[in-house]
Formats: sequence, C-alpha cells, structure tokens
Amino acid sequence: MVSILSSFESRLMQLENSIIPVHKQTENLQRLQENVDKTLSNMDHVISYYHVAKDTDKIIREGPAGRLYEYLACIAKIQKAVEYFQDNNPDSPELNTVKARFEKGKELLEAEFRSLLTRYSKPVPPVLILDAIGGDEDMEVQEEVTLEHLPEAVLQDIICISAWLVEYGRNQDFMNVYFQVRSSQLDRSIKGLKEHFRKNSATSAIHSPAVQTKRKETPTKKAPKRPGFEHDLRGVKHLSDEKHGATAGKDDVLDIEIDSYIHCISAFVKLAQSEYALLTEIIPEHHQKKTFDSLIQEALDNLMLEGDNIVSAARRAIMRHDYSAVLTIFPILRHLKQTKPDFDATLQGTAASTKNKLPALITSMETIGAKALEEFADSIKNDPDKEYNMPKDGTVHELTSNAILFLQQLLDFQETAGAMLASQESSSSASSYSSEFSRKLLSTYIYKVLGNLQLNLSNKAKVYEDPALRAIFLHNNYNYILKSLEKSELIQLVAVTVKKVESSYRELIEQEIQNYQRSWLRVTEHLAERNIPDFQPGAKLKDKERQIIKDKFKGFNDGLEELCKIQKGWAVPDKEQRDTIRHAQKRVVSLTYKAFLQRCANISFTKNPEKYHRYSPEQVEDMIDRLFDTSA
Repeated sequence: MVSILSSFESRLMQLENSIIPVHKQTENLQRLQENVDKTLSNMDHVISYYHVAKDTDKIIREGPAGRLYEYLACIAKIQKAVEYFQDNNPDSPELNTVKARFEKGKELLEAEFRSLLTRYSKPVPPVLILDAIGGDEDMEVQEEVTLEHLPEAVLQDIICISAWLVEYGRNQDFMNVYFQVRSSQLDRSIKGLKEHFRKNSATSAIHSPAVQTKRKETPTKKAPKRPGFEHDLRGVKHLSDEKHGATAGKDDVLDIEIDSYIHCISAFVKLAQSEYALLTEIIPEHHQKKTFDSLIQEALDNLMLEGDNIVSAARRAIMRHDYSAVLTIFPILRHLKQTKPDFDATLQGTAASTKNKLPALITSMETIGAKALEEFADSIKNDPDKEYNMPKDGTVHELTSNAILFLQQLLDFQETAGAMLASQESSSSASSYSSEFSRKLLSTYIYKVLGNLQLNLSNKAKVYEDPALRAIFLHNNYNYILKSLEKSELIQLVAVTVKKVESSYRELIEQEIQNYQRSWLRVTEHLAERNIPDFQPGAKLKDKERQIIKDKFKGFNDGLEELCKIQKGWAVPDKEQRDTIRHAQKRVVSLTYKAFLQRCANISFTKNPEKYHRYSPEQVEDMIDRLFDTSA
C-alpha cells in the first residue's frame, strides 16, 4: 500500500508540473486577447473621432430646424472630438476641422434661436391686453389672464438652445438678440393698444373707452373696467361751450388720447411683468436684470416721451392762458401715482436711471399742474373789465361759469390737486400730514379763487351805468356761485378752512336785491304822501292842486313804463330768485299804488281821468310779472 501511494503521489507531481506551465501560458494568451480587443475597441473609438466631421456634415449643414435634439446630439459628438484632439493631437489638421464644424454648429444654433424668437414673437392683441389689465367686470372673482408670448413647444426649444449656448457655446450674444426682439414686440403691443383706441374713437361715440368700448372680437365679454378709470375723464372739457363750441369733436379726441395713455401705462406694467416671467426661463439668472432693463427701455422711453409731450402741451396752454387744457394732466397724474407701486415693483433691480423715469414725470406733472392752478387763480383776479364782454342783460358772466366749472372739475381729482399744491410747499407739515395737509391746501386754494372772483365781479359791475343792472349782475353771479357750491361738494371742501361761506353769499345776494329794489324808488316816490295836500272828498281843487295829482300820475306811469321796458330785457336765470324778486317788488309797488288810488278815488282832478289813471293795480302787477322775461 505504501509503495502504491508513493507511486500515485509521484505521478500527481509529474502531472502538476506538466499542467501549471500550460495554465500559465493559457492565462497569458487570454490577457493578450483582451488587450487586443481593448486596443481594437479604442482604435475604433479614436477612428470615430476622425470620421465625426464627415458623419455630422449633413445634419450640421441642414441646421437644427425641426430636429433640435438630434442636432444637439451631433454637436455633442463634435465637441467630444474637439476635446480628444486637443488632449491627444493638438497639431493635427483634424482638430481644426472639428473646431470649424463646432463653430458652424454654434452659429446655426444662434441663428435658430433668433429665427424661433423672431418668427413666433407677436405683439399681444389689444383685446387680450385689455382683459389682462381690466378683466370681466361681471365676474365676482376675476380670473388672472395669462399672456402667452410663445407656443409651449417653441419656448422649450428656445430654453434648450439658451441653456446650451450658456453652458457650451460660451456666448452671450443671444441675450442681445433676445432683448432686441422682445423689446420690439413690447413696444408694438403698446402701440397696437393705442391704435385700438384711435380706431374705436373714429367709429363710435366714446366718452370713456375704459368703460364703454365694445369689442367685436369678444362679444361674450364686456369692456374692461379698471378702478378709477370711470371718472378719469369726466368733465375734462373746455370750460365754455359758447366759447369753444367748434371744438366738441376735438374734446372727444382728447378724451380718447388721455384714456389711451392711461391704459398704455397699465399695459406697460402688465406686459413688463409678463416679459420678466418669460425672461427668467430663458436668460441665466445673473444676466436677467440687465437684459430686462435693456428690453423695456424702448417702450418705457416712448411712454415717458409721450408724458413729456403732455407736460409741454400743458405748458404751452398756460402761456396761452388756456387753463382748461391743463385738466388733461389730472387723470393721467392720478393714474401714474396709483400705478407707481406696481411700477417700482416691476422695475426692481433695474438701473437707477430707469427707476427714476416715472418719478421724474410725476414731479414734472405736479409742478406744471401747480403752476396752472396758481396762474388760474391770478387770471380770475386780473381778468380785464371789458365793456363789450359784459352781458347786456346782467346774467352770469362767462368768467364766473368758467371759474366754477374749473373748480368743480377739481373735485374729481381732490387728492391729486391737493398733492400738486403740497408739492410746492417746503413746510415740514406737508410730509407729516400729507392727506389732511393737501386737503386744507386745496380748500384754501378754492376759497382764494372765489375771493378773486368776487373782487373781479365787483370791479366788472362798475362798467354798468345803471345801478339796478349792476345789482342784477352781481346778484345773478353770486347766486350762481352759491347754487353751484351747494350742488357739488365744493361747499364742504371750502368749509374745511372757512365755515361761513354759504351765509356770506346769502348776505351778498340779499344786499344786491335791496340795491336793485332802490331803482323802483323813482317810481314809487311819485306816490309818496309827502307834498300831497289833504284833499277832502267832493271838494273843489285848485289848479295847482290838480296839477300836483296829474304830475303824480304821470311820473308814476312814465317811470313804470320806462322801468318795465328796460328791465324786461334783463335776465334772472334762477326761477326761484326771479319769482322772489318779482313778488317783493309787486307787493311794494302794488300797496303804494293802491293806497294812492284810494286817496284819489273821490277827487275830481281832471275831465279825462283815463288819461292819467292808465293802469289798474292788477295791470301793474302783471307788468312787473313780465320783468326779466325777454320772450314777453
């Protein structure tokens, strides 16, 4: 057994000595095979870089349109080839070839970026803008209108190209392309809205398009209604229809221009916000603010230029003493101040010069508005006393109606007008109590205008030679002022600083009525009891006594006829006042006349009593009832 086992062990050792070399040789052969395979694979990979230019030539030449992701895959291959040759064979001609191919591919991507942006960027339709800034007034909960500037698929392609150009193209030129294209569309959108208003003004009678514009494109919706718009244009007209009757059509156009500008301001804010939201998806974060600043410049500058033109027009109007034209500034200025918080929020992060454009325009408008208000007050005080300009019938002077209408129109813009006046004050209280301080300033201003008007009317009244007509003129004007103050909120506004304005005007009116009534003394004085003998009924009169009675009758008749003839052509437009004056005058004259007739009833002073006793008391009253009635 020992011999057998020893023999077996010997044979195993021989076998092992024979197998191990074979095994090692086999391992070496396998390793060599793997190295050959890897070498062949690497060779194929390297060779593929030499073929990249040829393989991608067709796709690169045809461009990325319609197959962006396939195109980007080709660009990726070219980029890897560039990296390989730069690392392994920087002097090879192949490196220049793939570099050129890469630059060509990048150029075509930039061109596609521009092409997509230009082809699909369209101005926002005016109807959509109006919906965005106004919404549907019938809806309790207004839906947020989303402005879609680009189709979703196109937007994704643009975002993809932008990301590639930033990461691999190392190119910022596309950002300039972006703001130029989008800036143009933003400006065109606002101009389109402005043109929309012009067309509507030409085809329909619109007094406030913000409220009344009907849009055929969306028959199921009503026109947009923006808070504060509905009163912006109310009363912004020329101050005298008689003076400016031929300009009614111009006034309507002016209203449209004002309303259009107000809407364009709101549209700019909404569109700029929308543009920024779009921009954040396409432009890298650290370039967003600068690109946005450049993007909005053209549209913003055009709006500010238009605002400056409005200020310049107002300045020219002031030089012509046409203060009514300045009223165009009020609705615009009010809207600018209301919109300013949104403006500031939208322009946050832009350059200081951009942020300061709106505040500068507001300041300019406040300055010119305050100047207009002050010069208007001075013009009321210094309006010349021209005889040919005075109403022949003693009715309300044009200056009075103009002044009151101007002040009434300020009621719609109390806060704006008060702020205008406050902006010119250096007092520390102006900033401490802005709202209350502004209201007091406006109240003081209105009282000042009324005081100037009263002073001027007193001077104008001196043009009339007849004291009675002078009194009627002042009465009519004071009464018109008082009634106008009472019908509007002017009386409450003036009462902020002066409490007894109403009673003051009532005293003036009563005083002028009394002055007017003195004109009748020359009629009634003929009937006075003094210098009339105490006649006894049936007694025979002396010639002198008969003549006294005849003279009394003649003086009364002639004075009555003359006054009625003259005063019939005068005017007291207020029916209540007209009736009051007539009634008071009838009572005084009728009582005096009746008393005189009663004394002369049984006295024979003439053979022709009808020659002197021409009028009965009823006829006298009827004649007085026809005073101030040009149609009688």
